[in-house]
Amino acid sequence: MLSGPQDCKSAKPAAKKLKLGASSSGPDSAKIAVAGVQRLNAIPFSLSQYIESIPQDHKHLLKLESECMGKSWLKLLKEEIKKPYFISLKNAQNLKVYPSPKNIYAWSNTPLGKVKVVIIGQDPYHGPNQAHGLCFSVPKGVTVPPSLKNIYAEIKAEYPEFEPPKHGNLTAWADNGVLMLNTCLTVKANKAGSHSGKGWEEFTDRVVDVVDKYGGANLSSGGDSDMNGIGRGVVFLAWGSWAAKRVAKLNKTKHLILTSAHPSPFSAHKGFLGNGHFKAANNWLEKKYGPQGRVNWCNLD
Repeated sequence: MLSGPQDCKSAKPAAKKLKLGASSSGPDSAKIAVAGVQRLNAIPFSLSQYIESIPQDHKHLLKLESECMGKSWLKLLKEEIKKPYFISLKNAQNLKVYPSPKNIYAWSNTPLGKVKVVIIGQDPYHGPNQAHGLCFSVPKGVTVPPSLKNIYAEIKAEYPEFEPPKHGNLTAWADNGVLMLNTCLTVKANKAGSHSGKGWEEFTDRVVDVVDKYGGANLSSGGDSDMNGIGRGVVFLAWGSWAAKRVAKLNKTKHLILTSAHPSPFSAHKGFLGNGHFKAANNWLEKKYGPQGRVNWCNLD
């Protein structure tokens, strides 16, 4: 079973017409109702008190979450990880899995209040040394996967100045507010999809719910103090039918939801290449949050 971390800090990590299926409402739409919503930074949380509240027989199971999950996420998911389904999931994690324990929650190094864009993946790469907790990303020194090569190709088409790097590490995007979330956070070695239906989907659905409520809460509110600490909407990039299902319930007035085919070589030419998502995301973010709301997709140094 996965219990404690190895070293959490080392895990840190011309506009085209949108295809049909890209849904949004302009960022100038009516202000989101905030009555009764507690501001993100005002939600109290004490890690020591939380750890003390965990039942003694579960403390070892939740040690990884307590020590490696970003605090802005843990304070909103702390009760979720105590639920029976999650405890059962942790009890079942007793074989060699990817990514390594210290990297399972690397996605949470992007603070909740700073999230601008969410990219939905399926499950981690199942080969050795590939997965490191960010969907589509691989550590430097690992061959760039085919899907990521197509992602680079699309960025190049939208931003001709982009020079695709020889590596596939997307940590710079995470640092710039891009949440790269796999629906299943672990996988058995050499067995793709092996942890589907084990509980991760329920947990990451809750992660999406948290983003729905508080994603981008600490981004510029344009001088509107009433919106400080309240999520005003983010961009969801959902590539492939699997990802599209994960975001189908979200409010298309609050968020920009962009869907297309998956960047896999088997489907990239069926709607991913040419989808214009990266520029569309930045145009929407700039209108809502100002120039600082944009993501520098080209910076992957």
